[in-house]
Amino acid sequence: MAIVLGIANQKGGVGKTATAVNLSAYLAALGKKVLLVDLDPQANATSGVGVDPRKVELNVYHALNERVAPPEIIRSTDLSGFYLLPAAFDLAGATVELVNMKNREFRLHDSLTKVRHEYDYIIIDCPPSLGLLTLNGLVASDDILIPVQCEYYALEGLAQLLASVDMIKNNLAKDINILGAVLTMYDKRNKLDREVAKEVRRNFPGYVFDAVIPRNVDIAEAPGHGKTILQFNSSSYGARAYKQLAEEVVKRCEG
Repeated sequence: MAIVLGIANQKGGVGKTATAVNLSAYLAALGKKVLLVDLDPQANATSGVGVDPRKVELNVYHALNERVAPPEIIRSTDLSGFYLLPAAFDLAGATVELVNMKNREFRLHDSLTKVRHEYDYIIIDCPPSLGLLTLNGLVASDDILIPVQCEYYALEGLAQLLASVDMIKNNLAKDINILGAVLTMYDKRNKLDREVAKEVRRNFPGYVFDAVIPRNVDIAEAPGHGKTILQFNSSSYGARAYKQLAEEVVKRCEG
């Protein structure tokens, strides 16, 4: 039965999609069977693994409205053991339809239940907002991994997400664990980055991963080539950091 891991932060531009894509790639490299669910209407995770969202006929939107079962939508990637439930730009319209649906916050949860037994990990790339799509992603998750950019408002975004998770636990009676926060876009030469990293670790002891994702040109360039960092430059600092993160995730989830 798959461990379902939501990658979420209500703040945008924190390396959320890069983390979802590259963590998935390295989990697959560790021999795990992984499904990446792209729940973001921008479809960056989809294009980031080499799939053109404009040419995707069936996507996660069809799974949410239960017109099509996930196995008919899921496609393989160029990496062994790594599969994708793609997004497309029309996913933005799903939010409007979801409003009037029964059990609207549980649509993704119920859909993924049909395929959980086929994977070791299901990674959900949530949109950078707290709308119905993100709620679906959080409710479908067993654990939440929070990418935190090393910048001034980092703690604010982290606190907001933790409050949202508490709200879901209380109002929807869904038990969700915080697996941890991962520091992203870190530049050790920058004093603010060092201070933010120290502050996050001080405020959330035991929750912050040892792996720190650096500000790295290869991580930024890889999606433009439709490749994960593992495929684009596996010897880069960014690649080594995501490999370490995948190993830590396995240890926390299975240890």
